[in-house]
Amino acid sequence: MMNNGSVISLFFLSGLNETMNYRSTLFFLSLMCYCLIILVNVSLVVIIIMDHSLHEPMYIMLCAFFLNGLYGTAGFYPKFLWDLFSPVHVISYSGCLLQALVMYSFACSEMSILALMAYDRYLAICRPLEYHTLMSKQRVIKLVCIFWLISFFIQAVNIVLTSRLKLCSSNLNRISCVNWSIVALACFPSELIVNNIVAYITIIVYVLHGVFIFWSYIYLIKTCVSSIENRAKFMQTCVPHLVSLFVFLLTILFDLMSMRFGSKDLPQTVQNFVAIEFLIIPPIMNPLMYGFKLTKIRRKILHFFLLKVK
Repeated sequence: MMNNGSVISLFFLSGLNETMNYRSTLFFLSLMCYCLIILVNVSLVVIIIMDHSLHEPMYIMLCAFFLNGLYGTAGFYPKFLWDLFSPVHVISYSGCLLQALVMYSFACSEMSILALMAYDRYLAICRPLEYHTLMSKQRVIKLVCIFWLISFFIQAVNIVLTSRLKLCSSNLNRISCVNWSIVALACFPSELIVNNIVAYITIIVYVLHGVFIFWSYIYLIKTCVSSIENRAKFMQTCVPHLVSLFVFLLTILFDLMSMRFGSKDLPQTVQNFVAIEFLIIPPIMNPLMYGFKLTKIRRKILHFFLLKVK
């Protein structure tokens, strides 16, 4: 919807148009998925907060990891569930920018926390004598907060730059708002120079996160090869981290490739799934994997259920 022929006040989300014949099934599956995400992430956050024996750097980072998953999915699922039973799929201009900010800052924060976790494992295995000096509880909490604020600030800059653009359409061929889709509606390509520069700087920053993680694990693998004890630590705490990293990067890569080079010949349902898989798979898989893989958390979960049974 446009006022005075140029100012957009509403965006129309056309990504759900082909799914309305089975919206009840989609609503049920999405609601169950969101409830599961809330259940598993909140459960582990509560366990970590309530149990003082888990107030260690690694578990504090995991707590931040799970909280970030709750933050990111809260920016998508409530609006998506509402749209499934709405005759018209619209979102306000400011609401669209806010949703894009939440989803992008979630993705960037996820990468930052994964980098911090890689550094934590590098110190714990490769430099154990310095670990407690360099990774105290207070320092980890500060680092997590700083990284989250930096991710939020970087994405806020991108969103502010997007908000200054004049748009020639109010139709988004997606089920949610992302910055790249909004920028693609700009009337004048010449206005996108600053947006593109900041976007590429953002990509470089988080690619460097990936390079740092790769570097950390090169040293970890070198250290663990010669020690049975270190190999056990690696399998216990590093393998879940690597799986989380691989799944997250894969889902983000699919979404970016779909936005930049995606074929319009793909069915809309396939495009929709690719667009939101990073809000489905990692938020469910991460807490389940860490909950069952890490001994301390697994024991706390089993202890809790045994008390309930008794």
